[in-house]
Amino acid sequence: MLRALTVLHPALGHLTRGRAFALSFTILLVLVAAPILSDPLPPLTDYVNHLARMYVMAEMGGNPILAGFYEVRWAVIPNLIMDVLVPPLVHEMGVLHAGQAFLLLMVGLLVTGPMAIHRALWGRFSPWPLLAFPLVYNGIFLYGLVNYLLGTGIALWGVALWIALRDRSPWLRGAVSLVVVLTLFLCHLFAVCLYGMTLLAFEAWRLWRRRDLTVGPLLADLAAFGLPFLPVVPLILASPTLGLSHEMLWESRGKLEGLYLAVELYRDSVDMLFAGIIIGAGLWLGRRGALGLHPAGLTLLCLGALVFLLMPRQLFGSWIADQRLPVALFFLVLGFLTPDLSGRFSRRVFYLCLCGLTLARVTEVVVNWRDLAQVTDDMSLAVSAMPMGSTVLVAEADAPTVTPALTQALSHAPLIAVLTRDALVSTIFSVPGKQILNIHPSHADLVDREDGSPPRVSQLIATAEDSTPGGARFWDFWPGHYDFVMILYTDPGAANPDPDDLAFVAEGRGFQLYRTVPRG
Repeated sequence: MLRALTVLHPALGHLTRGRAFALSFTILLVLVAAPILSDPLPPLTDYVNHLARMYVMAEMGGNPILAGFYEVRWAVIPNLIMDVLVPPLVHEMGVLHAGQAFLLLMVGLLVTGPMAIHRALWGRFSPWPLLAFPLVYNGIFLYGLVNYLLGTGIALWGVALWIALRDRSPWLRGAVSLVVVLTLFLCHLFAVCLYGMTLLAFEAWRLWRRRDLTVGPLLADLAAFGLPFLPVVPLILASPTLGLSHEMLWESRGKLEGLYLAVELYRDSVDMLFAGIIIGAGLWLGRRGALGLHPAGLTLLCLGALVFLLMPRQLFGSWIADQRLPVALFFLVLGFLTPDLSGRFSRRVFYLCLCGLTLARVTEVVVNWRDLAQVTDDMSLAVSAMPMGSTVLVAEADAPTVTPALTQALSHAPLIAVLTRDALVSTIFSVPGKQILNIHPSHADLVDREDGSPPRVSQLIATAEDSTPGGARFWDFWPGHYDFVMILYTDPGAANPDPDDLAFVAEGRGFQLYRTVPRG
């Protein structure tokens, strides 16, 4: 009997470890899904604007009001994954639930991607990739850059497939990689670059350690690596996004902020404490030999750091281009950590600490989202006073005093008027080369087509009867063009800035809604 138990002990230990891992994974997955499931319209900066576009695209075919304001012009744009996936879901489950499904898919790919890479690289699961769970809510997530983050999740799985197929036929590997590249192009151009950079780091490491440098296999590997990326060239040349190539700006300021965005939520002190715990624990475990990095991961980290330093702040018209990279790198590097956490006690302590950290992060998100839900409720109530098919000009107070969290929640909240009142809102995303949603020619002059900032109140007052000095802007002579004006970042009880042209309608947390007064 004792001999039998001795023989069975390794298998029982492996089974116990597997159960602990599966239980921890399930708990963590429920935790990170909870904020999305509990809030149908989370206060992510760009998210409600994207959701408004999805609503228009799904409903305009049978809605004459929307069809009079908007039109869809399909084009080769590397930023279309939401436009492809969400509108069909809107007909099945409604726009809010369709958006939730998209966010859940995004989160699911991000937290499982490092696990997939780790499994492909090491041949087994390990606790370390579970660190993706407390990191999945971050500053880039709060900005609402959902296409990029979904692309990052797909890139993680693409890297895992490449590693898993590394010893298979180069043509099979290349064919799978081609599908990944084309899918990533649909998500975001930066996601394509992220995937290519990771494969380059991995293949550079493999080439460095190879002893047999025969020409045939090298050429086959080179073809499998490079050929799948070739279609990106004609796609970019055929894309209106190429017309935005001149919109490029490099800044040294903000590089540290890009690192901070990987852990940023709503309170700096809590964010720094979280970062300190992760860094401190990593250093301590590294010194004890319990944490290491695969050489390919180290190559990726060095290459990624160089790209991050050289990358511009604005690229192809997209802001914070460089600041998006650290978040993606953290998720990638998690997959390359060495699986050396041994001992049942050590693993259990790790799982408990990880669940505690994730619970703390998720709690911070839920608490702040519930607080900011007042913005959504106030905005929904305010715009309910609008007739269907109204036109809305969004403006900003001259001296905003709201918090950064409230700014994020407010900046695109007026787009709720699109979701509930079929309105035309001046800030809806419809920039040529970035979106396929366009404005009907009869109303094209009423919307920001340059992805700029809304006018300040002082600019509105100055252009009520005149055009903007130095060049016409879409808000010039606004009293005769818009039905309503939404002023953001206002103080409670702020005075009507232009009683001759504006009549007060409603007020909410951080905003005021006015009806324009016809002249003459």
